[in-house]
Amino acid sequence: MNDILDRLASTMESRKSADPQDSYVAKLYHQGVDGILKKIGEEAAETIIAAKNGDAGQVVYEMADLWFHCLVLLAQQGLGPSQVLAELARREGLSGLVEKAARGVDN
Repeated sequence: MNDILDRLASTMESRKSADPQDSYVAKLYHQGVDGILKKIGEEAAETIIAAKNGDAGQVVYEMADLWFHCLVLLAQQGLGPSQVLAELARREGLSGLVEKAARGVDN
């Protein structure tokens, strides 16, 4: 599974220098962080709606869109999926409640 994330991250990097007329990802970069965040919000809302409707196929489809746009954001910020995966690995086996308490988070 890391292979697809690595390939997508590589593609995201290569699109930084692409023409926004020729590349959807380059167009998102051109819109800046606000444009990327708006798209992530839209995709998150669509994922929520699909889940509320109980449509598993649509949940997967919308989640793929959401993850894709999150990868764009990571690349725009100079980050990649390996950093997120490392953070997930760090948290593995920790109680979510304990982890949040250590950060001083109430929720």
